[in-house]
Amino acid sequence: MIPINIAIILTVALLFIPVQSQQAWALDWTPSDEEIAKYRKSWNPFSEGPLLIQSVDIHPQGQLSVRPFLFSQISEKSYGNQLTTPNNTRNGPVHLYSVAPLVTVTYGLTNHLEFGAATSWNTFWAQDSEGFNKGQGGPMTTNSGLGDLSLVLKYRPIVQDPDSSQPSVTLYNQIILPTSRWAGTERPPGGFAPLGRLPATRFGELGFTEGLTMRKNSEPYRISGGVYYTYSAPGSDAGQTTYVGDIVNTRLAFEHFLDDKRGLAYNIEFATYHSLAWRADGHALNRGAPSGSTVIGIEPALQWRFSDAWVGAFGVLYTVAGQNSPDAFYPNFAIQWYWNQGKQVIMR
Repeated sequence: MIPINIAIILTVALLFIPVQSQQAWALDWTPSDEEIAKYRKSWNPFSEGPLLIQSVDIHPQGQLSVRPFLFSQISEKSYGNQLTTPNNTRNGPVHLYSVAPLVTVTYGLTNHLEFGAATSWNTFWAQDSEGFNKGQGGPMTTNSGLGDLSLVLKYRPIVQDPDSSQPSVTLYNQIILPTSRWAGTERPPGGFAPLGRLPATRFGELGFTEGLTMRKNSEPYRISGGVYYTYSAPGSDAGQTTYVGDIVNTRLAFEHFLDDKRGLAYNIEFATYHSLAWRADGHALNRGAPSGSTVIGIEPALQWRFSDAWVGAFGVLYTVAGQNSPDAFYPNFAIQWYWNQGKQVIMR
């Protein structure tokens, strides 16, 4: 059965695709130069864009961007076995504080393909919550080290049409290399990369992600959405093969521009993370939450433009509901530098 939020996003994406009254709509796997040029001339202010979903539209050929992203987590409570709101959380099992700088580099291979690579550093501080809440203090566990490396290839079969409801649609393909495990970085409590990671994955595990994303501009608004499915390869612990549940991430972002020239806009972004109770390869789970886990978050954010090459954004992601997961909030900040072979930057 498809999770309900996936079905909603797929339905919305299908509704965006125009229905032609006189002829059947046919999928064009390589948008023409004329279609791309038409989109490039349409309303699309130069800005950072949403913080929690990578840009749906891709770089033009030869354009590059570098995006440092500082993501932090503060968590002192957790959710139980039922999906509930924060007023039903409980203390424990740990108080967790972390900082995870992430740097992403993306480059337009062609006007249809974009390559990206992201690497991170992870630092966390964790304390036993039972002793802490009793005022007993206790030792603080801390670790700092290299995070995981992600390699991403994006292909855009459909570019949005400014004269109709047709959105951009992009296929997202990612491999996550467990460089943190290779470097000996300790896994943070819970074992997950943060909710805001793009998309969230299990920390220190080889993973493969397939995604479908869409975006539509309609002055003064931009709407972006995406759904991602991540499969983690079998692992090993003390000589035993380990199997954890697959992961589904969803994203939905609304941007409202207040000043086009300054790239000034506010965002409302929704993010969900689901650790499933099954695996695509059919193996039974023997690690993680056997009944699955869920996190639902909302992030207000503000974005602006520094110059013709620099943009930035700041936001705070709040957990609004969860199951078998930490109750946390995540301050985060990103800046992005663009380079287009000495020419004017083209907004993705």
